[in-house]
Amino acid sequence: MWLRCGRTSNYFTFFRCRVFGSCSDVLGRRGCNTAAFMPEAAGFEGVSSRSALQEFSVSGSSSFWAAVARHRLSWISPFTTVQDCDLSRGRIKWFEGGKLNVSVNCLDRHVHTCPDRVALIWERDEPGSEVRVTYRQLLEMTCRVGNLLRRHGVKRGDCVTIYMPSCPLAVASMLACARIGAAHNVVFAGFSAEALSERIRDAQSSVIITVNQGVRGGKVTELKRTVDEAVQSCPAVQQVFVAMRTETPVVMTARDIAMEEEMQKEDVVCEPAAMDSEDILFLLYTSGSTGKPKGLVHTQAGYLLYAALTHRYVFDYHDGDVFGCVADIGWITGHSYSVYGPLANGATTVLFESTPIYPDPGRYWEMVQRLKINQFYGAPTAIRLLLKYGDQWVHKYDRSTLKTLGSVGEPINTEAWEWYHSVVGDRRCPVVDTWWQTETGGICIAPRPSDPDAEIVPGMAMRPFFGIKPVLMDTEGKVVTSNNTSGALCIAQPWPGMARTIHNNHQRFTETYCQPYPGYFYTGDGAYRSKEGYYQVTGRLDDVINVSGHRIGTAEIEDVVNQCSAVAESAVIGYSHNIKGQGVYAFVVLKKSADAQESDLSRQLKQTVSKKIAKYACPDCIQICQRLPKTRSGKIMRRVLRKVVERDLNGLGDLSTLDDPAVVQEIIDGHAELLGKQQSQ
Repeated sequence: MWLRCGRTSNYFTFFRCRVFGSCSDVLGRRGCNTAAFMPEAAGFEGVSSRSALQEFSVSGSSSFWAAVARHRLSWISPFTTVQDCDLSRGRIKWFEGGKLNVSVNCLDRHVHTCPDRVALIWERDEPGSEVRVTYRQLLEMTCRVGNLLRRHGVKRGDCVTIYMPSCPLAVASMLACARIGAAHNVVFAGFSAEALSERIRDAQSSVIITVNQGVRGGKVTELKRTVDEAVQSCPAVQQVFVAMRTETPVVMTARDIAMEEEMQKEDVVCEPAAMDSEDILFLLYTSGSTGKPKGLVHTQAGYLLYAALTHRYVFDYHDGDVFGCVADIGWITGHSYSVYGPLANGATTVLFESTPIYPDPGRYWEMVQRLKINQFYGAPTAIRLLLKYGDQWVHKYDRSTLKTLGSVGEPINTEAWEWYHSVVGDRRCPVVDTWWQTETGGICIAPRPSDPDAEIVPGMAMRPFFGIKPVLMDTEGKVVTSNNTSGALCIAQPWPGMARTIHNNHQRFTETYCQPYPGYFYTGDGAYRSKEGYYQVTGRLDDVINVSGHRIGTAEIEDVVNQCSAVAESAVIGYSHNIKGQGVYAFVVLKKSADAQESDLSRQLKQTVSKKIAKYACPDCIQICQRLPKTRSGKIMRRVLRKVVERDLNGLGDLSTLDDPAVVQEIIDGHAELLGKQQSQ
């Protein structure tokens, strides 16, 4: 009932709950009051332009965020303190004294004014079988789940682990937790039983919500079976709610509960809990340098406000738009820009269950045409993958509804950016290359919002968002004030959306983010600031190679390699070199149309890197491969590539999150073949 319903026949009527005009339209009218762009600006003395608004959001941070919070969130009790933060100690508190409920902000207030507006469009794996869920329906589903959890003993302060694919019931489960005051811990449904169990134990969950099977790219995955295996090492787990994504029955144990069957017994009204602004909303685990995942903690008011504001202004979202973020809900992008940000704004948001190439490489663009998507937000690795298949798959479909294209997850290389802009967007849609992290809660640097005629530089995140003050630090821990320079990217003052701590390990939080540069939030990324003051994130600082004393980001080399017309995508890593300290090893995937000898191509790539960067940046080894090891969310697993090159095959670790683990053996065999050729020369 909750997952397998067919395509709805009636489209919806857009009711004007809150009229948000187009940012570009407002800014484009000469002499228009800045308050038309952001209503709160009417109360900011002397603010009459977007640049002045940005400056005020940093210099008058408390005034800015107080006004935005009062205007854009519905409060049960007003906050008494805007912020109480000390980055040097890792103390971050916003809107204390205030009480609210996140689910009410995402659902009830929209149901009161536009109940039949579509909240979710579930783009199921099966092409053309989308399911539309209105705000009224989503509220009823959320209330049933909330009552079900309460009846089974889930109380305020508990943490519920959700192991589900992107679907309406997963969103309702997240919102139900928020409604009754429980935290949620969404675990990406591609993680192994071992990875899942580790996250369940760390979150101290006694309740899990899952589905019988997952369906993705035409393949079925046994999610319930994975949960069964995981909970064997989780003695605290008492109940597992099992929904049915497919018709296939699964073995049910004494702790398992048929979710849809039990939901039907529940009332469609569920009293929302009054939550303090700094109560935990969710945990989300991200990789740590120590190998142990970090359970980052996000709280109620600050996170929701920041997700909503960035969604509204970075993507120029306004009423009636269909917002298409194709990230899985198991990642922070899915949390912020498939669920919380759009729903807080009363938007229609797409939940994408499939892959970019199922059933063919036109899947994204056919979906854009069918659902009439206005903003599309995806990952560079998917863009590079689709680029490899050629332009015909894009041109086949009508993309005239698109207004903004977004990029997220890693720096986007110039060639992919140009293809995205010119082929997908027909050179009429701005491409917003967004930089942010699980830790930041939402987008921190992006080309928009800005004046409508402001330039966008390919491959650069460019401009800080409201309230964000980025700085570059040198190797001595001092702020670099000049432009046309690089350094460690830090943020100089707190903002509402940032993570508050690491679950059960605040010391690790402060050591990781607050102590490297006391008084600043350390992102772990390196960045370049251009002579114009624009920011370009160059990649993780642990993805920086030190070649004969010269430091260079792997992303910079990849960008040059990917500009070769024969190259679809690449991954560059550093490896131990007897003479240079570190050498440069490049894995290169060619386009299907490429017609070049490997030796000629290797020589060409080395010459290009030497010319565009420096001789020291030239790859010492270039391995041509059919594909790269990627997670199901599309991220290249460079850790695996490093282990192969270092010949530490015993240290490959858990490969269950790979989209296809067989690719690892292909990489190993190719590496051995390359070594054999080198030794015979």
